[in-house]
Amino acid sequence: MKILNRRNQSILAVVVGFLAGLTVLVVFVTNQKTPEHSALSLNAIPVAVIKVQEQPLWIEAKGYGVARPTETWRAVANVAGRVVERHPNLENGAFIPKGTLLLQLDPSRYQLKIEEAKAELVQLSAEEKNTVRLLEIEQRALALAEQELARIERLAASGSVSSSQLDSQRRQTLGQQHAVTQLKNVLELIPARRDKASIRLSQALQDLNDTQFFAPYDLRLSSVHVEREQFINIGQPLFEAENISAVEVEARIPFTVLRRLMKNIGLSEINADLLEQSNLFDFSSIEAHIELVSAPDITWKGTLVRIASGLDPVTRAARVVVRVDDPWENAQLPDQPPMQSEMYIRVKLTGTSSIAFTLIPSSAVHRGEVYLADEDDRLVRRKVNVLFEQRGIAAINEGLNPGDRVILNDLQPAINGIQLLVRRDFDVEQEVSAKALGQLNIEDE
Repeated sequence: MKILNRRNQSILAVVVGFLAGLTVLVVFVTNQKTPEHSALSLNAIPVAVIKVQEQPLWIEAKGYGVARPTETWRAVANVAGRVVERHPNLENGAFIPKGTLLLQLDPSRYQLKIEEAKAELVQLSAEEKNTVRLLEIEQRALALAEQELARIERLAASGSVSSSQLDSQRRQTLGQQHAVTQLKNVLELIPARRDKASIRLSQALQDLNDTQFFAPYDLRLSSVHVEREQFINIGQPLFEAENISAVEVEARIPFTVLRRLMKNIGLSEINADLLEQSNLFDFSSIEAHIELVSAPDITWKGTLVRIASGLDPVTRAARVVVRVDDPWENAQLPDQPPMQSEMYIRVKLTGTSSIAFTLIPSSAVHRGEVYLADEDDRLVRRKVNVLFEQRGIAAINEGLNPGDRVILNDLQPAINGIQLLVRRDFDVEQEVSAKALGQLNIEDE
């Protein structure tokens, strides 16, 4: 009987516990509150925005051109002669230091002309001395003849001598005067004859000098057309060489782009007339970056030296000349070759603007409009004027103010006043700033 009562008590305890738990569960379910969703969070469109800021812009102008040496020596024979000496390295592609004798023509005929001219000058000097002495003698003889003529004339006047004696003395005096005059004429012509002989001597010396060809600067040979023992005629091409101290690139850059660069970095605004006076500009604030088109990793540092006269007749682009000094100095083949003639080159001219621009990503401009988030996080469409675009960013000169929040998303549809869920994208802001300062190595879009 005790065992039965104990079992009934256990069953009763289980039933009571089950009912209590069920009661608690019902109470919790009954009193549970469902989450509240506001109409605002359900309908708002999530967007990323950046705050508009003004900052200086790293402006770039890009163009293409072909590398050319600053100086090219096309050696042509000024005199004729046989090649008696030829430098062993007188071959295409060879480097020759300044002052090296490259070629020697037979100088013998010109040396003979020099000696002939010198001998003539010596002869003229001796002839002048002899003529002076003869003139002195003849002048003394003329003086005696004139004295004798005067005496005979006095005697003839008194009838002491015949008229034939007087005529004979007169003829003798005239003959002596003629001899003196001839000697004076000879002396007067000697300076002119000496000048002619000096000219022949100078010409012979020049011809002798033209038989030798010395390197006028450190050079690299580009073509050779002469061999040893070959007879060379006047005007015959011998070889061509390039000055290796500098290379120039005449790059074609769109006129409007070059104008934008020069105007915004503080130089005078360029126009077609000023192309003829490019030497008036100070280009020191413009940096020139040069790269090989076929291998963009090969670059050189250049200097903008001038703007060539006139526009390109085909593209109407401006022609700027950029120079690379000592292109062989830091050459490390094959990774960093020197800039050489005929390389196809891309030139980038860059400079930091002297004024601040309102800059946003180009992708944020939608057919002349930008989408803004106002103070209530609602969409506002606004017309803007894009001054220019560069490296994926647009410079705005009308329609935006510092602090405006520009929407980066391309909303479809973009309806004024729709509610937005705004998130500021600091990464894009930093990217725009880096592009503006030229800190990202990217191509123009």
